[in-house]
Amino acid sequence: MARAVRHTRAYPGRRSSPYTLVLGMLLMLSVALLMLLALGIVSLPVGSDEPSIAGRRPHRSAVETNGMGRREEPWTEVLSWEPRAFIYHNFLSKEECEHLISLAKPHMEKSTVVDSQTGRSKDSRVRTSSGTFLKRGRDKTIRAIEKRIADFTFIPVEHGEGLQVLHYEVGQKYESHFDYFVDELNSKNGGQRIATVLMYLSDVEEGGETVFPSAKVNSSSLPWYNELSECGKKGLSVRPKIGDALLFWSMKPDATLDPTSLHGGCPTQGLGITHHTEV
Repeated sequence: MARAVRHTRAYPGRRSSPYTLVLGMLLMLSVALLMLLALGIVSLPVGSDEPSIAGRRPHRSAVETNGMGRREEPWTEVLSWEPRAFIYHNFLSKEECEHLISLAKPHMEKSTVVDSQTGRSKDSRVRTSSGTFLKRGRDKTIRAIEKRIADFTFIPVEHGEGLQVLHYEVGQKYESHFDYFVDELNSKNGGQRIATVLMYLSDVEEGGETVFPSAKVNSSSLPWYNELSECGKKGLSVRPKIGDALLFWSMKPDATLDPTSLHGGCPTQGLGITHHTEV
């Protein structure tokens, strides 16, 4: 912008008129605004004039899902940059949530973790939920959800794992862990996990938060801090809300592993759905 100013010159031997100066200033301001918009430093308002507040958004009309049912108009909220985490509000319709629960319910088994030595599943006390996997592309609704996930993450459907439905009874939890692999064996089996999408299928009365204990955020400053359980107050936390989806990245933009993506699930009663994405 400064170079453009220095290169703006008047004709030799002539004095610049006030109109020329005004037009020059307007041109400079226009160039500066375009540069700020391109860098993402400022943005133009879209839709409602009401400001978007963390955890709150003006009500809008429902939209089609291309899957099942209708949902309120979706919108995205930036939760954190370390780790990179975003909440996609109204990601699923109520009917889609109920459909996924009905598909998974007859096949629930004790949840397992991946063994870093063998690459196989094993039982662990750090994960006490029950769950099951839904085959990728199983039906029209699942295909629509998988397409929505791909559009949200900019990661192709074929790079993702099947949807995993998880159920937590009262007192059940998943202690803090990373979704990326730290061993060579598992990272070779399909590639490194780079991001996770958590979709909440039901509301809960208390607890059930997804917590990032290493996030570089002052959790006590969150607008919903006083509504969190004691477990949820131990870091950056997201409260379950039916239909919402949480996207967080396990890897940084430079392809290095992000230790701030450490996360866990607080004890609760309810259902949750997890989608892991691989490169």
